[in-house]
Amino acid sequence: MQLATFAWYRRPLALLLAASALSAGLAACGGGDSDDDDDDLPQAAFTLQVLHVADMDSGGDLVENSKALSALLQKFRAEQPDNTVFLSSGDNYIPGPFFNAADDASLAPELGVPSAGRGDIAILNAMGLQASTVGNHDLDLGTNYFASLLRATGPDADDWPGTAFPYLSANLDFSGDGNLAALAAPENDGAAAAELAGELAKYAVITVNGERIGVVGASTPTLPSITSVGGIAVSPSGADTADLDALAAEIQPSVDALVAGGIDKIILLAHMQQLDVERGLATRLRGVDLIIAGGSNTGLYDEDDRVRPGDTDGGTYPLEFASPDDEPVLVVNVDADYKYLGRIVLPFDEEGRVIVGRLDEELNGAWATDVEGLTRAGVSVADAIPAVVAIADKIDAVIAAKDGNLFGAATVYLEGDRVLARSQETNLGNLSADANLAYARTVDAGTAVSIKNGGGIRSSIGSLDIPPGSITGQKGPTRANAEVGKQAGDISQLDIEFSLRFNNGLSLLTLTAAELKAVVEHGVSDWLPGSTQGKFPQVGGLRFSFDPAQPAGSRVRTLVVDDPDGGGPLTGPQVVYSGGAFQVPGSTTYRLVTLDFLAGGGDAYPFSALSAPSRVDLVSASSKVFATPGGEQNALAQFLAATFPRATPYSAADVAADADTRIQNLSLRADTLPQN
Repeated sequence: MQLATFAWYRRPLALLLAASALSAGLAACGGGDSDDDDDDLPQAAFTLQVLHVADMDSGGDLVENSKALSALLQKFRAEQPDNTVFLSSGDNYIPGPFFNAADDASLAPELGVPSAGRGDIAILNAMGLQASTVGNHDLDLGTNYFASLLRATGPDADDWPGTAFPYLSANLDFSGDGNLAALAAPENDGAAAAELAGELAKYAVITVNGERIGVVGASTPTLPSITSVGGIAVSPSGADTADLDALAAEIQPSVDALVAGGIDKIILLAHMQQLDVERGLATRLRGVDLIIAGGSNTGLYDEDDRVRPGDTDGGTYPLEFASPDDEPVLVVNVDADYKYLGRIVLPFDEEGRVIVGRLDEELNGAWATDVEGLTRAGVSVADAIPAVVAIADKIDAVIAAKDGNLFGAATVYLEGDRVLARSQETNLGNLSADANLAYARTVDAGTAVSIKNGGGIRSSIGSLDIPPGSITGQKGPTRANAEVGKQAGDISQLDIEFSLRFNNGLSLLTLTAAELKAVVEHGVSDWLPGSTQGKFPQVGGLRFSFDPAQPAGSRVRTLVVDDPDGGGPLTGPQVVYSGGAFQVPGSTTYRLVTLDFLAGGGDAYPFSALSAPSRVDLVSASSKVFATPGGEQNALAQFLAATFPRATPYSAADVAADADTRIQNLSLRADTLPQN
């Protein structure tokens, strides 16, 4: 394509129509040539409507949102019944209350044999999802559980039908994993998606109104450090998304195979966690027309989209780029939890290139699934897909029973926002780290320090009150639920499960002073403004300051093991490191409680390199439920009940990063920790 031609493809439609109208007016007055009436844009040879979702993993109202989204799906499919595909860019579920509720016997009519996670998949099946890429949370319970959700079981799949769609990823090799290898036969690559239900492939083909559409998947290279990959080989290796050229080189062969087969309309489902990665891929990949991003929970919107109250506008829908061949590449994304249905209607020319100037923002964008959003589309929840309603309502009933199981109270909003918990100290991080420390001391009174990862906090505990017409609101304690005896501020089993949905077990380890500093250094090694690295630490019994301007591995400036109440092994604060030197003997050791996920190397924490760890796991990974002592959900529940009952609720409000005391970011504030 010539550069001059591409400029016409990219020209905004409104400007082209205005120019066309002006030209027509001149012609009516006798001026101009009839050729001037042409806006020089080719007519669409084929139109494809792409509907998309991602990241049903953030603790939102999946019950109501899934029903509402299915109503929008019905509406938009009816408008273009022969030219529509429905796709996901991953994280189709996450372990937590909604996920776990599908294990209840009441869902047998909908699921065959109820089991955790099957409700999430059954909803996507009922919606008619045609393909998804592999997100990190799809693997959180390991490859065996992932396989159990994909595979049909029982005679004629009566027990469980599995996924009615394939999972795709060009940069994952499943052949070395005993649970998944049989689902990823080499001949799957390039097969029809409709024939790959419950299977894995690098790429697949969806035929729409006689036109073959190529769909390629790609997953973040950081998978090994953020989830349970088992024997899956992830490329490029090294858990790094910074080398975009290497990542693009892993994806390009799948695109090339589709092009070699005569397919000129190709969609990439990319679950990269950071939208900047998908942006970078757009300018590196040849032959891709549309990239559907995932994992970053970034909402993109056009001018006539409705941003739901409390949500953030993260940019324009769609983002426009040029490939290395100077052809249009679009990037789209919508926010999580079925809050929006992404919709983009793509006009293609004869050569399979998107005619960007003919995109219609009245059709395209993020369609909100709240009442106002449905009204804009001319539908209501009454138009929802009945099978989705049946599953969602039964899950809702199971969840509701847990909101009356109460453990303590708080007068403040407990901050678990993804961006905050992964970049600074939060009050929920402090509270849950302290709870883990309190439980650990019942097992080993010498436990001094608690460290957990911010990525393990999946949602806040509290309420957000937003006035009508506003997109900001007031954060406060939990709302009352009179039907189950819950008062405002009470914290329930449901609240805890939503927030700590992984329910990691607790593990005890012994570290030297140098090893403790190395662990903290790892937690802040990737800190950047606006970054959301899940390994960022939340701590108890510990205070530290760090300077992000220093090289990774040398950022910690002061490190204090802190026991101000004398309840642990110390009788006050002990400065471990300050002024560029250790302030305690090198033989000094500390007993630490952390999550079994981290103790096993999760988020690449260096616990496996400890000189004498004396590791003790406080709960078996196979036996964890909410009531199991030694799991972090139960630790928080019991700590709240014992320490912060209704009579003396938790009241430490979250503060801005420049006022944090346990974790002091020296790019934002001065170091106030004690020095030796």
